[in-house]
Amino acid sequence: MSFAAIMFVALGIDAVLGWPDRLYRVIGHPVTWIGRAISYGEGRLNANRFGSGARMVLGALFSMGLLAVWVGGAWGVCALLPDGWIGWTIMAVLAWPLIAARSMYCHVADVARPLCAGDLGQAREAVAMIVGRDPAALDTTGVARAALESLAENTSDGIVAPVFWGVLLGVPGIVGYKVINTLDSMIGHRTARYEHFGKFAARLDDVVNLVPARLTGILFAICSHRVYPALRGMWRDGGHHRSPNAGWPEAALAYGLSVRLSGPRVYHGQMAAEPYVNESAVDPQADDLARGLRLYMRVMVALAGALGLCAIVLGL
Repeated sequence: MSFAAIMFVALGIDAVLGWPDRLYRVIGHPVTWIGRAISYGEGRLNANRFGSGARMVLGALFSMGLLAVWVGGAWGVCALLPDGWIGWTIMAVLAWPLIAARSMYCHVADVARPLCAGDLGQAREAVAMIVGRDPAALDTTGVARAALESLAENTSDGIVAPVFWGVLLGVPGIVGYKVINTLDSMIGHRTARYEHFGKFAARLDDVVNLVPARLTGILFAICSHRVYPALRGMWRDGGHHRSPNAGWPEAALAYGLSVRLSGPRVYHGQMAAEPYVNESAVDPQADDLARGLRLYMRVMVALAGALGLCAIVLGL
């Protein structure tokens, strides 16, 4: 079985089951396991007694070492699996928790339901679970914008990118990607504590997301009802973002829905002056968030179709 077929099955399992709460309470989740390893290593190596240069080197060595351990472990497990359907099925099960298609939908739907019902307070509480900005400063437009931006960026980081690397390199590829992405989310911040220690992890995450982010943007564009404007807008505004990658799916989603995204926002009491994407469009409202979720569902169907077609071409 090809890696594409294995990712197709893994995506299907996630779409049906997600990661059940009961299972999470018993064993946690692979990303939380990676996170604990990162916290342990960072707490011991990212010490104030080291200078900025030493912390940068230590951060790079730690990131590469952690990546080698997890990818090596995944490769070793796969090497021990039997050939045939049993081994392929186990690989799909191993890849399953590293794809977050169902949880992405659920998190954004948890914001959309109260927002569409006019319950701004509950919508703020829900959006605080998926974005880092201050929810108390968000009105209806701000909540809808934050949730749509999270939907765009995390469709790339949480679904398309892991599947992409899984198709290329199998289970070790998807595991390696999740290690890199988790490193970036935990230590890849431009703060006094992480600026140097997490620099390598942040740059590595930028590299591994270069292609998936643009593929995600293309998927949003071609699955929208405004294919050409979305593709053109993505090309024009994709670089108008502090991240070299997040702007591409965000711009495609903005033009596909005819709303403006990004722009100024408040983080930890500080105003961040970010440029708008699709600046001449209207601000998103609650119904635009619902439309964004419907577009997301079409993207997931298209991704599954592409994986299925790839699997057929490769002879399953």
